[in-house]
Amino acid sequence: MRTNTETPTESEAEAGAKTEAGSDGAAVVVELAIPSAEFALGWTIAALGEVTFEAERVVAPEDDRFAPLVWASGVEREALEDALRGDPSVAAFEYFAAIEEGTSNNYLYRVDWAERVGVVGGLLVDEGGTILTMRTANERWQLRVLLPDRDALTRTYEICEGAGATIDLERIYAVEDGRQGRFGLTDEQKEALALAFEADYYGVPRGAMAKELADELGISHQAFSERIRRGHGNLIENAIAIDRSDRPGGSR
Repeated sequence: MRTNTETPTESEAEAGAKTEAGSDGAAVVVELAIPSAEFALGWTIAALGEVTFEAERVVAPEDDRFAPLVWASGVEREALEDALRGDPSVAAFEYFAAIEEGTSNNYLYRVDWAERVGVVGGLLVDEGGTILTMRTANERWQLRVLLPDRDALTRTYEICEGAGATIDLERIYAVEDGRQGRFGLTDEQKEALALAFEADYYGVPRGAMAKELADELGISHQAFSERIRRGHGNLIENAIAIDRSDRPGGSR
């Protein structure tokens, strides 16, 4: 995992983060990762191994406490709650519901974090940020956060570092640019994938050939094939393969 040693600037692009943010003052979406040991539920994750967490929604802080609703999966409820009781990042938790999926259960809890996690989460809310997604994968929390501008990102970064949380910036892009959507797709990739779907390119037998679709887009057959392949890679990475420890950066 890459460890940042300075506050985020335009040089982040050179450091490996995908930076596509627009002008100053524009809202930005930030994709970042924080080691669970430095943030939340690290003790529980280390103790239980296979457990994963995903925030259902993030509620407003109460007395500066960050209190999301969290789904837990991959472990039995009794073992999970034993671990949560001993986790120093958890101030309190409340069980809400369980949903059975196949041979396993998903459990929904409200979790009140201890002070260190509250500093990190509360700051995001204080800066006018909205946490879009928040999940664990390979002992890291992966977050997508909407912030009002890059200044808010810089302040968040600085205070998180001061709280002892190492932030790995993976992507930064301006909302108005529309370059990176929910699944990390560029506009060109979305256009190619949508056209392929509408033309029954994925049907058996295929309703259209790659060359025909490339001609419609005004690009070469090779360029179309690469665009589709990279789009598929982004979809799998962002929609399916959430348990991978290393997420490739760089523009596709």
